[in-house]
Amino acid sequence: MNNILTMLVRWLNNYFTISEEEMNELEFVSKIAFNKANTNFQHSDNKYFRGGYNSLHSVMNMIFLYYLSNELFKRNICPGLCDKVYYLNKIMHSVDLFYAIELPQVFSAEHPLGAVMGRAKYSDGFFFYQGCTVGGTKDKTGCIYYPEIEENCHMYANSSILGKCHIGKNVNIGAGTIVKNQDVPDNCTVFGQSPNLIIKKK
Repeated sequence: MNNILTMLVRWLNNYFTISEEEMNELEFVSKIAFNKANTNFQHSDNKYFRGGYNSLHSVMNMIFLYYLSNELFKRNICPGLCDKVYYLNKIMHSVDLFYAIELPQVFSAEHPLGAVMGRAKYSDGFFFYQGCTVGGTKDKTGCIYYPEIEENCHMYANSSILGKCHIGKNVNIGAGTIVKNQDVPDNCTVFGQSPNLIIKKK
């Protein structure tokens, strides 16, 4: 754990200034994030995850940094530190996993460059590839709607889930698919673009 903290501080100091108070908070919260990340990895069928956290594996490191920024945000002991860790994750892995969103305990990704995971209700088994987007849509009154995503949703490359959507369990969102303000039932694979989605039962 000390090696992980030392490495983390070096990364952060490359871009930001870390105070002594922030150092103490990092030391405490990194243990929580490390345990959450390892619990996540234990549920993965990725052979590289079986040995536990490896800072040189970009997806594992991305997951750890997300949990770290999220825990720092919830504790709010050192305001601004969660921003630094969130920004570090963007710099290192080219993803946008905002610290205020609640990704589930069990989620993962594969070469997720350019992915943006916005506000939504996420469930365990969520998985995404490169260029994926989850986000909201706004109606004529200015009300913003966000997706609800059930267990075991897999988003393939450059797919999007936007707005007032309920995505059922065990759903694959095909490469390049755009689901917008449209529900998708359980146990299916989806192609195309809303409102003309092609939905195939598994």
